[in-house]
Amino acid sequence: MRLPKLPALNGYDLVAALKQAGFTVDRQRGSHVILLHSENGRSVVVPLHKRDLQPGILHSIIRDAGLSVEQFRRLL
Repeated sequence: MRLPKLPALNGYDLVAALKQAGFTVDRQRGSHVILLHSENGRSVVVPLHKRDLQPGILHSIIRDAGLSVEQFRRLL
């Protein structure tokens, strides 16, 4: 299965985009931030490393957030 192309993002950029989608930072443990969505109760974990996220990790986080790739692109 081929994954749709996404721009290279680091964890900080991803957290900013997820905040626009209604997620809020719940807590942080080490270099990982846990975000919660107040309406649907979903939670996602985002690594805050200085390098860009791997495409598979990025797609997995988008899927866990309940967003399509098109919806996520509009948040950027």
